[in-house]
Amino acid sequence: MIIDFHTHIFPDKIAARAIPNLASVIHLEPSMNGTIEGLKSSMICSNVDLSVVLPIVTKPHQFDSILQFAVHINETYAEGPGPRLISFASIHPLSEDYKAQLQLIKREGFTGIKIHPNYQGLHFDDIRYMRIIDKASELGLCVLTHAGYDPYTPDEEFCTPDMALRVLNEVTPPRMILAHMGSNQNYEEAEEKLCGRPVYLDTAYSIMHMTQEQFERMVHLHGAGRILFGTDAPWTYQKGCAERLQSYTGISQKEKDLIFYENAKLLLGL
Repeated sequence: MIIDFHTHIFPDKIAARAIPNLASVIHLEPSMNGTIEGLKSSMICSNVDLSVVLPIVTKPHQFDSILQFAVHINETYAEGPGPRLISFASIHPLSEDYKAQLQLIKREGFTGIKIHPNYQGLHFDDIRYMRIIDKASELGLCVLTHAGYDPYTPDEEFCTPDMALRVLNEVTPPRMILAHMGSNQNYEEAEEKLCGRPVYLDTAYSIMHMTQEQFERMVHLHGAGRILFGTDAPWTYQKGCAERLQSYTGISQKEKDLIFYENAKLLLGL
């Protein structure tokens, strides 16, 4: 079984504009068109059984429309047959109603939220993020954040390992996930400061850009029980990411099973 814990899609009309625009800004060629059907086709080709969809509220007023799309995904595609999709919700740190929004997210049956400091314009250790993470944790929600470099903001990192450590120390969230192995393109510092800490790391994008030696070392230092397989599709190919992890001989099949699906099933309550 394979669960991809980190994917992105849009409603069809928005995807037709958003994917080409984002591709031109971040200088990456997408692996699919960013629609529901595009992701499902990619999953079939890649033997991915379930993908977690991570929407991003980039402005506070987008909350309702993005939540509605996420609810639609869960109501329509969370159960089989065929490739399954489970969407997280998203929330903006400048929302004045963050507590009510998080309570709504919980009532709607979501298991987690996605935040993206680079796209939302605040550092991860800002008090406005920490209060959201604290309330989300109180409600039993996972919190997945982008971490490290992002080509959308090439001159500034909005979630560094030190920022993540401050949040871990001050809020102690039990279900926090740092994308991109803890710090995209800054894996040495992530390895030094985050391995062994009580936080999940996902492999999205990073598995295609780290050396095998470092990836295997981080898995062993951090523990396979806190690593989640993710791809960042459409910004990488699901098939290539899965094949790369499966090919790594320094990671046992038991560890691969934890990374590919067992940890995800636990967090998603499956």
